[in-house]
Amino acid sequence: MNEKSSEVRKHDVPLAIIGISCIFPDADGLDEYWHNIRNGVDAITDIPDTHWSPDDYFSADPKAPDMTYAVRGGFLPPVDFNPLDFGIAPNALEATDTAQLLALYTARRALIDAGYGPDREFDRDRVSVLMGVTGTLELAISLGARLGHPLWRKALAESGIRGEAAEDVVRRISDSYVEWQESSFPGLLGNVVAGRIANRLDLGGTNCVVDAACASSLSALHLAAMELADGRCDMALTGGVDTLNDIFMYMCFSKTPALSATGNARPFDHESDGTILGEGVGILVLKRLDDAVRDSDRIYAEIRGLGTSSDGKGNAIYAPSLSGQAKALRRAYQRADAAPDTVQLVEAHGTGTIVGDAVESAALTAVYREGGVEGTWCALGSVKSQIGHTKAAAGAASLIKAAMALHRKVLPPTLKVEKPLDEVAPGASPFYVNTDKRPWLAPADHPRRAAVSSFGFGGSNFHCVLQEHVSGDTASHSDPDWDGEVQVLSFSAPTQHNLKDWLTRLGDVEHWDAVRELGQISRKEFRQDDAERLLLVVEKGHTDASALAARVVSLLDAHKETTWSTPDGVYYGRGPSSGDLAFLFPGQGSQYVGMLRDLACQFPSMREALELADEGDAEDRLSDIVYPHPAFDHDARQVQEDRLRDTRNAQPGIGAVSLGADAVLRLFNVTPVATAGHSFGELSALCSAGLLSSKDFHDLARLRGRLMGDLDRGRGAMLAVRASVAEVEKIIAAESLDLVVANRNAPTQVVLSGAIEEIGRAATAFRIRQIDARRLTVSAA
Repeated sequence: MNEKSSEVRKHDVPLAIIGISCIFPDADGLDEYWHNIRNGVDAITDIPDTHWSPDDYFSADPKAPDMTYAVRGGFLPPVDFNPLDFGIAPNALEATDTAQLLALYTARRALIDAGYGPDREFDRDRVSVLMGVTGTLELAISLGARLGHPLWRKALAESGIRGEAAEDVVRRISDSYVEWQESSFPGLLGNVVAGRIANRLDLGGTNCVVDAACASSLSALHLAAMELADGRCDMALTGGVDTLNDIFMYMCFSKTPALSATGNARPFDHESDGTILGEGVGILVLKRLDDAVRDSDRIYAEIRGLGTSSDGKGNAIYAPSLSGQAKALRRAYQRADAAPDTVQLVEAHGTGTIVGDAVESAALTAVYREGGVEGTWCALGSVKSQIGHTKAAAGAASLIKAAMALHRKVLPPTLKVEKPLDEVAPGASPFYVNTDKRPWLAPADHPRRAAVSSFGFGGSNFHCVLQEHVSGDTASHSDPDWDGEVQVLSFSAPTQHNLKDWLTRLGDVEHWDAVRELGQISRKEFRQDDAERLLLVVEKGHTDASALAARVVSLLDAHKETTWSTPDGVYYGRGPSSGDLAFLFPGQGSQYVGMLRDLACQFPSMREALELADEGDAEDRLSDIVYPHPAFDHDARQVQEDRLRDTRNAQPGIGAVSLGADAVLRLFNVTPVATAGHSFGELSALCSAGLLSSKDFHDLARLRGRLMGDLDRGRGAMLAVRASVAEVEKIIAAESLDLVVANRNAPTQVVLSGAIEEIGRAATAFRIRQIDARRLTVSAA
């Protein structure tokens, strides 16, 4: 064995994920899938009419023969599949399993996403296809069911039904299943999932499938990694395919039993009661990292190491093994040459079963504590809470989630966890269950890293270590994570009558693609010097276009001569603009935990502003105080709010978020002619105006917060009152309140400062007079 091969055995060859495509519940494509993950969309639904009827198969009794106690799951959306695009005869569709067709459809999109579509020349003989597919395809079950006709005839005969009547019953039962034909045999085979991709896309490398039950996707990834490391191919398509969610699969999991009786997979929740089944297709395009960099491929993430193991001798063939899982973890980090304490996100197998989650939590904690690092630093989650357990495609779903989290620098949420298991309760282990979308701020001394686990019946264990790809091309990291799910419709016209023509067009749209198209047209045709101007902010799934159009027409009719806006994103302006634009930056008291989190997760410029603030000399990262680990009870949330309210944290936190928002506005060429600040906001205004560098600003913000915090911590409180100064001063005198007017914010808003007891008295006095008065979230007056 030569020196090079020894090194390959010690550490895995780094791989690059250069292309991704997928179909998962409520998501036809990568953009929709990532949107759902990032925004915590629950894609679990009742059984659709396209599958099977709960009226026929449901029983609340888990032991009822041939019945299931589960009636929810994750199901693929309709896909516009044209067989002629792939050279498949339409009359062969019925004899071709859905898994084969959707895998082919997704594989082509994955190659296109990687930049290797039909219009590009590349060595197709050096491309392998290795897919994770479980042994049972839907078509095999349907075709096999037809072969029960001797049993049907016997049962009919024993019931006294013979001859033509019996044959009519047999024929009607048979007609409810797919008919055997010439294409049936290849159409029902799992290995043809890979073979059809290689055949239709003309790929000449290895093609095969691997079945490791629910670990099939990462098992296929393992084979692909070895092919690439050994030089047997230069590119590999890999992933998992599972489109089987019929009653047969529900019966398999019901009689184990492993399904959730309450209808939801709740990974790592203390009351989780089982998993939920899902369907999915996830395909990734891989190359050796060096080759991908050489070829200037877009790189979603790097695969640094893959650990595998078997449970060996255990209790039951399907029972999870702590020692077996831990072996795979240790081998993964050794082969990745990365310590577990450098991993900040683990996308777990996380099925939601009581035993499975407890064993997985224990194995992870055991390995992550071996380095002697204390504390809690790693987000833990499972996409199964959103799409269900997609079986052979489960590892691909998790791998794509982790790769996109690294690519977009977001720690995505896991749903349905109200109280975590004791093993991963806050502060109890290296892990915290991440139930909130949060920006993934750069660690100080290593790249962002994530890991993915996948375990299958039979004791098959896989653990994969991923890492962000850091390149010198800053442009590749500057694009906002904008998926078109929110649209700004900008209408302008010379008259209000013409403006309403736009609203008529909006009222006529029937689907979201038409809204997006209208938005593009409107933004292109918008003229700021038109006499009538209207902006609408609309969000997919949350806006009824026709209802919105009708409501805005009514508002226009009711307010013809004035400019106005509504809280839900409707802005109307008429006539010439009234003046130039200025930015006013907020002061202390405006802070709250998670402030502007959506912007921080979507815009790199916002995230970069926060990372600059983290570079100071504070003991804890500022971003961890603004965006802390999720809290699961009122007391824990109050501790987080109190910590941010501390002047030493509030002022630099408000400043960092303010400058991040400033950077986002400037990305859209929204620039002020003047800046101003309220109290602490004066520093933000100076920086925005270019009179302070970002570094100087953050240094000053920390210094100001520390000096004021040390001096005034716990001394007094502040009250914002919606009234004029004269009226406020009159009430102060009438109640003999020992308070001062600290801020004259606006003609009808005043802020009072004073002792905590006096502020309490004042709040009561204003409430009695029905004047709005609110305590500000500050630690001192």
